[in-house]
Amino acid sequence: MAFWSNWGRGNWGRSAWRQFDSGDASGVVELTKRNASISLTKQGAATGNLRINLSWQMRTSDFNSRAGRGSLRHPLRMFKPEPVQAQGPAMVNVDLDLAVMYELKDGAKGVVQPLGEFFGALNEAPYVKLSGDDRFGSGSGETVYVNMDHKDDIKRLLVFVYIYDGTPAFDRTHGLVTLYPSNGPRVEIPLDERAPQARSCAVVLIENVKGEMVVRREVKYVYGFQAELDRLYGWGLQWGRGYKSKV
Repeated sequence: MAFWSNWGRGNWGRSAWRQFDSGDASGVVELTKRNASISLTKQGAATGNLRINLSWQMRTSDFNSRAGRGSLRHPLRMFKPEPVQAQGPAMVNVDLDLAVMYELKDGAKGVVQPLGEFFGALNEAPYVKLSGDDRFGSGSGETVYVNMDHKDDIKRLLVFVYIYDGTPAFDRTHGLVTLYPSNGPRVEIPLDERAPQARSCAVVLIENVKGEMVVRREVKYVYGFQAELDRLYGWGLQWGRGYKSKV
């Protein structure tokens, strides 16, 4: 049975969220298929607040995508001829949302997401809080905070991203999910794989494994929305169609 509660936005402003900024900006770990997991406990980051950020852009081009992060790691790629692409608009009209399905040790289950304004709570169950809804791909993106001081109350968290509205084009939005632990390097998971028509992506699973908080890369794309991810991971929630208010 789903644990549904509309905690609302409260009085959380942008300045209030800055106090939770954490992590060591000097180091970066990228989770890949070959190096898919990291232990927050082993790096001393299983306390305080874990910040999870989704950044993305509406405007994109294949050239700029290649000239960014990938070209620094593989400088010869920029000289490799591009395959012929069908002409299309340079503007990707898309609204990406960051969300978390949670399951607590006491059996409570639910979701924290912009849709339905289920923004969660940080100092009480589910110990997961969404800062707000970014509809336009701003620099700050969307951010979720997890209160790791309550790790013993958490069984598992599925961090996922879905395209609420617009073109299903994960590979053209430069989506990046970044975890900022309370200690150690930040953890990056790019969402740039080609997944035509995919509407949702399970990004990472955070599990309490015998008291150890483990982050595991998933990056599994599905063509449906929350209900399909629910079935894939066996959450057992009941879902209905929802809409956002127009801006």
